Amino acid sequence: MARIKYPECGKIINTHGCHGGVKIEPWCDSPEVFAALPTVYLRENGELLPLTLLSASVFGGRFIFAELAGIDTMEKAEALRGKVLYADRRDLQLPDDVLLIAEMKGMKVFHADTGEQLGTLTDVIHPGASDIYVIRTEKGEAMVPVVPEFVKRVDEEKGIFLTPIEGMFD
Repeated sequence: MARIKYPECGKIINTHGCHGGVKIEPWCDSPEVFAALPTVYLRENGELLPLTLLSASVFGGRFIFAELAGIDTMEKAEALRGKVLYADRRDLQLPDDVLLIAEMKGMKVFHADTGEQLGTLTDVIHPGASDIYVIRTEKGEAMVPVVPEFVKRVDEEKGIFLTPIEGMFD
């Protein structure tokens, strides 16, 4: 499985102030991870254009207020509203063995004991204490908490191996 070199990392959701600031919804592990990025990228006409983060601060524990190089008017900031931002994977400083959710989507899911294919991972959601794998099965959709009791291993090449409880995939 190929690693995503420039994963999505957030979205500009509004302007901030009258000098080109923007409000960003970060999609990183935490807003602080986003705020530490030196550069973010916009996709324009199929190419990634770098934007230096001049400043970025966490607001309300959920959002980022940022100033981007070259975005110095409210009109320029307004033109970016709704745009998805990307990060260079190297700037995220992830360990080599970490997979991003976007890289896991589409992985086959197997029963760890029997080898039976249970379905395909379609998403990972974050409702509370632990993440939840959303798995498409022949019968619909199953949700599995990402905890050691169920998730035995994730193999980048082979798939995700679970030990489900009775009825989890019915």
